[in-house]
Amino acid sequence: MNTAYLLFKYLTPESFLAETAFFVLIAGLVKATATRRIMLLSLTLLGGLASIAWIGYHPENINICHGMAVIDPLTRFIKIVIVGMSLVACVYAATSAIREHLAEYLALILFSTIGMMLLVSAEDLLMIFIGLEMTSIPLYLLTGYLKRSSASAEAALKYFLFGGVSAAFLLFGLSLIYGVTGLTSLQALAQIPRATAGDPLFLTGVALALAGFGFKVAAVPFHLWAPDVYEGAPTPSAALIASGSKVAGFLILAKFLTLGFVHATGSAVWNLWQPGWLPLLAVIAAASVVVGNLAALSQSNVKRILAYSAIAQSGYMLIGLLAASQRREIALASVLFYAIVYALTTLGAFGVVGIVEQRRGGAQLHHFDGLHESAPGLALAMGVFMISLAGIPPLAGFFGKFYLFAGALGSATFSDGSMGLLWVIVVAIVFNAVSLYYYLIVLKHVFVAPTPDAPSAAAPQPRTAAGYCAGLLAVAILGIGLYPPVLLNPLDTAIKAMARAAAQAEIRAATGATQP
Repeated sequence: MNTAYLLFKYLTPESFLAETAFFVLIAGLVKATATRRIMLLSLTLLGGLASIAWIGYHPENINICHGMAVIDPLTRFIKIVIVGMSLVACVYAATSAIREHLAEYLALILFSTIGMMLLVSAEDLLMIFIGLEMTSIPLYLLTGYLKRSSASAEAALKYFLFGGVSAAFLLFGLSLIYGVTGLTSLQALAQIPRATAGDPLFLTGVALALAGFGFKVAAVPFHLWAPDVYEGAPTPSAALIASGSKVAGFLILAKFLTLGFVHATGSAVWNLWQPGWLPLLAVIAAASVVVGNLAALSQSNVKRILAYSAIAQSGYMLIGLLAASQRREIALASVLFYAIVYALTTLGAFGVVGIVEQRRGGAQLHHFDGLHESAPGLALAMGVFMISLAGIPPLAGFFGKFYLFAGALGSATFSDGSMGLLWVIVVAIVFNAVSLYYYLIVLKHVFVAPTPDAPSAAAPQPRTAAGYCAGLLAVAILGIGLYPPVLLNPLDTAIKAMARAAAQAEIRAATGATQP
């Protein structure tokens, strides 16, 4: 069957979003009216829901061009999650203070979402790089969208410069991997001899690629862009960067390491270190947890607090990946479970921040004073989000962290007097306790601090679509916390189905069967 036909057939959800973006751009040319924003948002939501419906009702499994585009249950599930988060970001944008060029803003969100969807489908080095750049370039523009804001312009410049350098690291690393092996498919790379996996050039390529991915997930020492970008970008842009982009980044990082480089894992077990990506990942994870939580203590801007929190949360998720050498499916399930929970939580928190920023003129801690009196619903939602990020039961964040740490702890044996991976888990638990301080500081301003004297601060907050979205996300976090299988079971089923599909593909390849 013609490859181009297959690409158009099985990438129909992405095509829906591309067509929606162009329709939104055309609709944006209509003379401004009172209903123009509603019309643009309605078009965007219609296209996104059509994409989700197509994914849900067409459960085909296919591998196009040896990993250029892989459609399997896990890919479809994550695509639905990413599109849903992007639509929430669109709702935030349509109800925000962005008045000029809203159509272009919504179109850029959709274009970035297409990049995320292509990224999570990729199992080929070249397509991974293309997907990352298709995701990142619209995000650079979204970050600097407030052209009259010096903070937005500065954030966009830093994001672009850091992103360009990280892309260079990633591309150079991938070129070294290709130069040593002559392969670009992750499934083919998994079959290389162990002697090749130990080649210094090959390991250098993996390390450089990890540096590129480290920027994408905001892990130390590739995190310096995050605080300024989260603070200076329009709030809907920051929400998209912290949610859908983070989920796509961790899925492709997990695929990259656990699918393509199983022979180059090494060991991060205390006193039994061996060269590979595991010890490098363990150090990055521990550093992210320490730096993120300590730096957040001195912040007075809630956006910057969420940025440093994101750095620490990336460290927790990287700890989950440490289990991949022995328990790949468990590691993948735990990392994706927590990535989705974290993304939903942060997306909701940015929704509340955006409303406060719009009504009270900023996102400093004092702007949240007395929020429980003027907007009790928003205050309650913010409480759910902060408590979940802190990892306090019975909310979803607690079970996500427990699942991550249990998987990492069970993946290494405590032989020869070794501590296994206990050392990195102890670091994570200690500094998670540190994080309670700055999360509780936010809650103190929301629930304890008196309401400011300004009439606008004391006046009841009108209900908006963004507020309803934040409320629904708070309910989702509470529901997942009370009954984790509601998210864990679909993830586990999708991962097992993906593993079965991969095994069948290997059998077909061994028997000489062809595939598109």
